[in-house]
Amino acid sequence: MNDLSHAPSDHPKLPSEKVGVLLANLGTPDNYDYWSMRRYLGEFLSDRRVIDYSPWIWQPLLQLIILTTRPSKSGAAYKSIWNHDAGESPLATITKQQTAKITTAMQARYGDQVVVDYCMRYGRPSTEERLQGLIDAGCRKVLFFPLYPHYAGATSATANDQFFRVLMKQKWQPTVRVVDPYYSDPQYIDALAQSVERAYAGLDKKPNVLVCSYHGLPKRYLLEGDPYHCQCVKTTRLLKERLGWQDSEIISTFQSKFGPEEWLQPYTVEEVARLAKAGKKNIAVIAPAFSSDCIETLEEINEEIFESFENAGGEAFTYIPCLNDDDTHIATLSRIIEDNLSGWVV
Repeated sequence: MNDLSHAPSDHPKLPSEKVGVLLANLGTPDNYDYWSMRRYLGEFLSDRRVIDYSPWIWQPLLQLIILTTRPSKSGAAYKSIWNHDAGESPLATITKQQTAKITTAMQARYGDQVVVDYCMRYGRPSTEERLQGLIDAGCRKVLFFPLYPHYAGATSATANDQFFRVLMKQKWQPTVRVVDPYYSDPQYIDALAQSVERAYAGLDKKPNVLVCSYHGLPKRYLLEGDPYHCQCVKTTRLLKERLGWQDSEIISTFQSKFGPEEWLQPYTVEEVARLAKAGKKNIAVIAPAFSSDCIETLEEINEEIFESFENAGGEAFTYIPCLNDDDTHIATLSRIIEDNLSGWVV
């Protein structure tokens, strides 16, 4: 605690010490207009963790071609899923809901000892803004929680990079911890399984296959040591075992390919078409790597990937939403936070 009883009268006032929890998600544009999209995409696609080509080659291509054409196309996709009532993307809405529920859980467990907030790696609210807010509130210990079940350099690592870059500016750095990926956590697997069971219970006929569609990465990243692919495949296997299914009833695929090089395969958009042509006319799709529904699930899966399946002769397509602010998900995230706060609060 901050004991200032013996401090001189002109000593800066300090708030009572607390512990901060900073949730981090990928990010979102402020709006779907051209310039909002250009700012967001410019920040996102300039991250060397995301696109690791030499800036001498990549930046002219990005600034002169991609950021001239892509903002309009991406803006139209965002517009189709936008939360117009709240004036924000679904990712922003859901992350706020998750934060509110986790805050309630932490208050019930720890009272006012723990302060919970959220930030975005790209866009707003920024990591710097929200970490500074926690420090100003008296948080001398901060738990940083990237909301990605699976580790990847382009997700968890870049969130961590930004967090530590912000810490570099602090005169008095708080003590920090970073939450490990939770892709094999039994409670997380059970939450996924329950979401599948609820979805299947509402269908007239059980789908032939459950497609676990993960966000893709260049295959080169796997060969260079990124564990993301292996963690995704393990999640699928554990989900299969928890559901008590056969190998033929569930598969792993990868979506969102970008650029000319080979990415992790099979590609979701191609695999769902192959399934339809092979007679698997009834499929369900789930996205275990996303903690919140976003452009990649609400637009890409529900539109592009669905259309690929339908055009190949598919008949029944069920998208199973991300865990979002479902109570089983919030309970899982809250328990993970409690585990990581061990020794800091009681």
